[in-house]
Amino acid sequence: MEDNPSVQKSGPRSIIGPLNVYGIVALAGIMGPIVLGLADIIAAFFAPEYDLIRNSISSLVFTSVGWLQTIGFLVIGLLVEVFTVGLFFSIRRGRGFGISISVFVCIGFGLLLIGAFQTDPIGTPHTLEGWIHSITATTVFSLFPIACLLILPSLRSDPYWKGLFLYTTVISVLASVLMIGSIWRPAQLSWFGLYERIIVWNIVIWVEVMAIRLLRLSLTAGWKT
Repeated sequence: MEDNPSVQKSGPRSIIGPLNVYGIVALAGIMGPIVLGLADIIAAFFAPEYDLIRNSISSLVFTSVGWLQTIGFLVIGLLVEVFTVGLFFSIRRGRGFGISISVFVCIGFGLLLIGAFQTDPIGTPHTLEGWIHSITATTVFSLFPIACLLILPSLRSDPYWKGLFLYTTVISVLASVLMIGSIWRPAQLSWFGLYERIIVWNIVIWVEVMAIRLLRLSLTAGWKT
């Protein structure tokens, strides 16, 4: 039986202008890294005693504008959760896909916890809040390369996403090397702040690239029809 020519297939309904639901969640993924980056730079700019190269990201909270850093992690954590839902419905499922999405959900929740719980000042006794912050940060950074490796089969099998297969592979390897390096780094590394930012931005830039790809797909005629 032939399809009725009067019945046309259509993709997700537009919500705001040309943006459908996929475009909206893509914007969430795009805005998350931008908000975190701006919060980090602006807070450091207004705290002259803070050194982006030497001081950790978490220690920014002890400056007069440290609340900006807290907001940055809370916002990116929430937006990563929203964006992960978009990835779940946008990529063809391959082996390990469900686990990878679950891990990304944990990463988003972990970013929320990093923002909600402050680290302990250097040289002070560890508190419960400080332990939660530190353990969560280590967990998030360790889970990211695992999540990337698990999503690789799905990216490779999906014609709309396979262009990011190699990039995700490189990012996962880099994240693994950085985490291993953090274990063996000198205790008094003078450029610890820079090293930590490379670890964090390796993650958020990947989110940014994936979100931009999803936004472009959401504007492509015939996708998800």
